[in-house]
Amino acid sequence: MKKVILSAIASILFAFVNAQEVKFGIKGGLNLSNWAGDTRGMNLKPIVGVNAGVLVQIKLSEKFDIQPELLYSTQGTKMKNVGASISDTYYSGDIKWNLSYLNVPILLKYSSDGKSFIEAGPQVGFLTSAKASTKLTQYSQTVERDVKEAFESIDFGFVVGAGFNITPNLLADLRYNIGLSNIAKTESGDNTKIRSGILALTAAYRF
Repeated sequence: MKKVILSAIASILFAFVNAQEVKFGIKGGLNLSNWAGDTRGMNLKPIVGVNAGVLVQIKLSEKFDIQPELLYSTQGTKMKNVGASISDTYYSGDIKWNLSYLNVPILLKYSSDGKSFIEAGPQVGFLTSAKASTKLTQYSQTVERDVKEAFESIDFGFVVGAGFNITPNLLADLRYNIGLSNIAKTESGDNTKIRSGILALTAAYRF
């Protein structure tokens, strides 16, 4: 994966030197995220988050662009009806895992007609915060805890998507980030693997 990222960075630098056109932009949208992998029995449900950031679109040819981005993204999952017995009393409730990342996707974009396009490329995410919030059915109060130490600081993924250039400056896209690395820290002998998955709908404006 490190070789893929380094190759992508090298291709961006080469593209800057040889680019026919470079555009900068801002973008934002909504995430629908969940966890995959060894999640059997967790009763996970997707949660809605947001993403926002900046992009650089580097035109390589009439049909191909490279587009690196820097995005703040809120993602995670919700565990439904989690229960445990404490001092002979059974407690149950939902646990929402709220993770925030700085994601850096580097996408190769292809458009045959200048309007619609497809995109794909690697993504690396840097964890900025992780919190778990719990609301027990017996109480109305919500309790939140910092759980950043339970997660890996870097998340690798691969992005695929499609979109449409609404105007020369305005575009919209729908993409899915396929998690490739284990986001949960595990102890020696624990082979549990949890990967993130994010469906994102975004709009962007290029200057």
